[in-house]
Amino acid sequence: MDIKAKGFVSAETVARLAGVSRSAVSRTFTDGASVSEATRKKVLEAADALGYHVNHLARGLSHDRSNIIGIIVSEIPTPYQARMLDEMTRQLQVIGKVGMVINTTGDQESVANALRQTLNFRADGVIVLSGTPDASLIASCVANGQRVILINRSDHIEGPANLAVENAETAREAYHLLRRAGCQRLAVVSSTAGTPSLTARDSAFVAAAQEDGLSVPIIRAGPTGYAAGAEAARQLYGRSGGPDGVFGVTDLLALGFMDAARHAFGLRVPQDVSIVGFDDIEQAGWESYALTTFRQPVEEMVEHIMQLLSQAGPDEWAHTVPPIKPIPIWRKSVLPRPGAA
Repeated sequence: MDIKAKGFVSAETVARLAGVSRSAVSRTFTDGASVSEATRKKVLEAADALGYHVNHLARGLSHDRSNIIGIIVSEIPTPYQARMLDEMTRQLQVIGKVGMVINTTGDQESVANALRQTLNFRADGVIVLSGTPDASLIASCVANGQRVILINRSDHIEGPANLAVENAETAREAYHLLRRAGCQRLAVVSSTAGTPSLTARDSAFVAAAQEDGLSVPIIRAGPTGYAAGAEAARQLYGRSGGPDGVFGVTDLLALGFMDAARHAFGLRVPQDVSIVGFDDIEQAGWESYALTTFRQPVEEMVEHIMQLLSQAGPDEWAHTVPPIKPIPIWRKSVLPRPGAA
C-alpha cells in the first residue's frame, strides 16, 4: 500500500508514524540539535516513507527569517538583465537564499507594487535592479527589517545600500576614446527609459564634449533595445551631416545602430563611423559586431550583493559601497583615422 499522503506531509504525521514526539522530528532536521541515533533513524525512515520535506519557510518565519530575497527587475529578456539574473539567482542559492523575481515595467507605480509584495512575503531582503522606488516606501521596507540593495541609484537615500558602477566617468572615457580616433561629429544613442544609470552616461558624454566646445545630440528613439538603436541611426543619417562617432549607452542600442548604419545606409564600421557601447553583452563579442565597449563586471557586482546579504543586519552594512569601474574591451568598431592625435 502506498502510505504517502496527498499534499504536504506535516511533521506531526512523521512523528506519529515514527512513534516519537513532534520535537524529536524537529531536532532530527535541525543541524547541531541533540537527538539519539535510534530516534534519528526512526524519524528518517518515516520521513522517507511519507515523502516528508522540511518547511523552511515556516521554520524561518518562526525566527523572523524567510530566506526569501526579492529581485525587482524589468526588461528581463535583454542580455544584460538576463545575465545579471542568472548570476544572482545562482549565487543566492549558494548562500542558502531563495530568489523571488518580480517582473515590473520599471515605472514608479509598478516598482512600488513589487516592493509591497516583498513585504507581504516577509522577504529578508530586496534587490532593486530596475526603476526608482519612492524613498518613503524604501524606508518602510528598512523599518520592517528588510535589507534593501539599490543598483545604480544616483541619489542618496538613508537606509539601503547602493551598488553602482562609474557611469559618468566611463562615459567621459568613451568620449575621449572616440576623439582620439579622430571623430569630429559625435552623437549619443540613448533611451526613453530615463533610468539614473543611462541618464548619467548620456549627460556625462555631452558634458565632456561641451568642455571641448562641441555640441552633441542625444537621440532617444524608444525603449532600451535593438530597435531603438536602429531607429536612432535612421534619424541621424536621414539628414546630411550624420555622425562619424557614436556612443551607445548600452550595447543593445549600439548593435541596433550599427546594423542600420551598415545595411540601410551602406556605411562601413569603423571606416565611416566608429561605435562604442556599454555593458559587454555576449553579442558584442560576436565577429559580425566586434563592438568596442565597457564591460560591467557582473560577477564582481553580484559578489558585493551576496556579501551584503550575508551580513547580520543593515546596521553592519557599509552603505557607501565604492563604485565599480567598468573595464574597457577593445575590439574592431573603433579605428583611429589617419592623422588622428
